Amino acid sequence: MANFPLFVAAGEALTDMIVQDGDQPNPQRWLSQVGGSTWNVARTMAKLEVPTAFAGAVSIDVFGDALHGASEAANLDLRFLQRYAKSPLLAIVHRTDPPAYFFVGDDSADLHFDAALLPEGWRAHCKWVHFGGISLARQPLAGKLVALAEQLKRDGVRISFDPNYRLLMDERYDATLRRMTELADVVKVSEEDLAGLFRTGDIETAFATLRSWNPAATYLYTKGGDGASLHIGDEEWSLPAPSITVIDSVGAGDASIAALSYSMMHHADRAPLEHLRFAVAAGAAACLAPGASPPSLAAIEALLT
Repeated sequence: MANFPLFVAAGEALTDMIVQDGDQPNPQRWLSQVGGSTWNVARTMAKLEVPTAFAGAVSIDVFGDALHGASEAANLDLRFLQRYAKSPLLAIVHRTDPPAYFFVGDDSADLHFDAALLPEGWRAHCKWVHFGGISLARQPLAGKLVALAEQLKRDGVRISFDPNYRLLMDERYDATLRRMTELADVVKVSEEDLAGLFRTGDIETAFATLRSWNPAATYLYTKGGDGASLHIGDEEWSLPAPSITVIDSVGAGDASIAALSYSMMHHADRAPLEHLRFAVAAGAAACLAPGASPPSLAAIEALLT
């Protein structure tokens, strides 16, 4: 069993190309950073010292090399990271305040991920698999991931899902959103997600609709600097965010869903409020360093105390 990960995040690893001179009419300077929401969740879980893998595909070039190297540095199981001689997936952040971006990835490596090529026997040992991000809005990858989630559900593996709304999630994404919500044991969503996914300003109704698709699931509703709430059946718990000096909020949501999964996996006897407290502290801890920086258990516990 020690040879297989207990936690797997399946989806996209990409390169963020972030403009550095966006105040100029024709920007010339760009910073590349490794990223991807599902990949960030995997790194956070590995940082919490859980045997973890990221299941996805990256290119065979300098961008893919950087993601492979960062995955190795994060102690992820590299047998689950596939590589193809295809284009890299890039997120072009051409404005930072407010953020504006688009994706470049026609027939890129991520789309060629093949779950059948993952290490034989892994599903028998895996306890939890996370899905989300733009991987579920990009075909044919999305169909492959939904099929994998359905198989894992039949196997009794626990599933978490964070849609992590982006502009390409239009009405074509609706069926995937509903199916993944139906399959998930835990769903993480934010106010921005609900507004974008349901194309509405009526956030309360959007959240009620989402929950109606799977009343048995646990829902983590993150609210940025206002903290978060946890919803199970007819009960809910809310907590404010810890008082911190935010350095960078990128990856905070990824850290919070990873931490909630960790708490539910390793401390099943905790009360829901304690699960929420751990998730909120992890999201805050991720804001204490630049970039998507997975927080350590010590950093989370420091905020808990």
